[in-house]
Amino acid sequence: MQEKCEHYQAHVKRRVKDVISPIVFEAAYSLGDHVIGREEKELPPLRPILRWKKGHKIAQKNQTVFERNCHSEDCAADLRLQGRLLLSGVDADMPYLALGAVKNLSLNISISNLGDDAYDTNVSFNVSRELFFINMWQKEEMGISCELLESDFLKCSVGFPFMRSKTKYEFSVIFDTSHLSGEEETLSFLVTAQSGNIERSDSLHDNSLVLTVPLVHEVDTSITSSFVHLEDWECQYQPLNVTLQVYNTGPSTLPGSSVNFWIPDRLSAGDVEMFLIQEVMVGQERGNCSFQKNPTPCIIPQEQENIFHTIFAFFTKSGRKVLDCNRAGTPCLSIQCNLSALAKEESRNIDLYMLLNTEILKKDSSSVIQFVTRAKVKVDAALRVVEVANGNPEETMVVFEALHNLEPRGYVVGWIIAISLLVGILIFLLLAVLLWKMGFFRRRYKEIIEAEKSRKENEDSWDWVQKSQ
Repeated sequence: MQEKCEHYQAHVKRRVKDVISPIVFEAAYSLGDHVIGREEKELPPLRPILRWKKGHKIAQKNQTVFERNCHSEDCAADLRLQGRLLLSGVDADMPYLALGAVKNLSLNISISNLGDDAYDTNVSFNVSRELFFINMWQKEEMGISCELLESDFLKCSVGFPFMRSKTKYEFSVIFDTSHLSGEEETLSFLVTAQSGNIERSDSLHDNSLVLTVPLVHEVDTSITSSFVHLEDWECQYQPLNVTLQVYNTGPSTLPGSSVNFWIPDRLSAGDVEMFLIQEVMVGQERGNCSFQKNPTPCIIPQEQENIFHTIFAFFTKSGRKVLDCNRAGTPCLSIQCNLSALAKEESRNIDLYMLLNTEILKKDSSSVIQFVTRAKVKVDAALRVVEVANGNPEETMVVFEALHNLEPRGYVVGWIIAISLLVGILIFLLLAVLLWKMGFFRRRYKEIIEAEKSRKENEDSWDWVQKSQ
């Protein structure tokens, strides 16, 4: 029996991740194909076999391990993880993520190893399925690579094949946030660091961290209005139409809002209501409104007054009365509308149809009555909605005036003419009496005639003057 030895060289594949487990190799021997020169047809050819004896092995296994630089008996690593969440394009101190305004965000990760060399070190990220992984960024090449294993799971290999003791790695992973729906109140990231080494239980507390940011709908709402004066109606009513427009500049979708509209409804506390709300309509029927209807819309205040009081009130109408719901004590009619979601750069109209009882205005002593109506759009903080700072105003006002046309009733006109004639005659008689008292009608006409004759004689006489030589 002859013994023969052969030396073979084996190469480890690149990017081997498991450097903790030993490399197992096995050697076995067997007979090769036996070649027979001539084949017998009657009987099959005989083939040689190996003679196996007890205690002998046909195969032999052995193993080797990767060389590791371990200072402890258990070769324990001590990973420490730190991180920070940054939003692109906004202030670093922004306490929330505005849906639609922030296009992407980055997680700045710092991982350090204070123990023995850490083999097969990985940092994994559990993220929302609504996020899209864009890229991994490192300031300089440090042997970090990332792979998206699932839509919500990202795994990054750090310092392959091992992360040396007392080293620190920093990198950032960037995600696209443009597809966030906002259904969740908070966007959360679970970041975990682990290696193939064992790690003592008292040092595992800093191997994971949770980074969160609140999700809010950041909007810039505004409200505008217009006023339409329609044709006169029956029952001494003046039809009016007010249109409010709510607009969302964005950048986020406004999930819901409410609009309050206040109209001065009485000349003073205790007076009769002036307005009758006919209908309030929200554009595209994407909202609903509520208001209190006037139970007695056609009531006209009846006052006991004589003709002289009526004439006096007609001539003494002056000044301006301002009815403003912002002033304390002004009775106002309130209308509230709840609107559904309003997308970025979308508007919604609210049409208000109402009637004004003009007979009530005629009873007031002012020549001009100014109505200051106000509207305000509100967002619900419970829906995680915030207004853009220094954005468009959320309030507007509509100002319209009722002018007294100075047209008295027919019977008042007759009385005015009669009283004017009577006053004119009385003034004429008074002047005549005053002139008579002053002697205008008792002058001496004889003295006047003689004085006039004497004046003419004096004009016909000559004056002689001596001329010196």
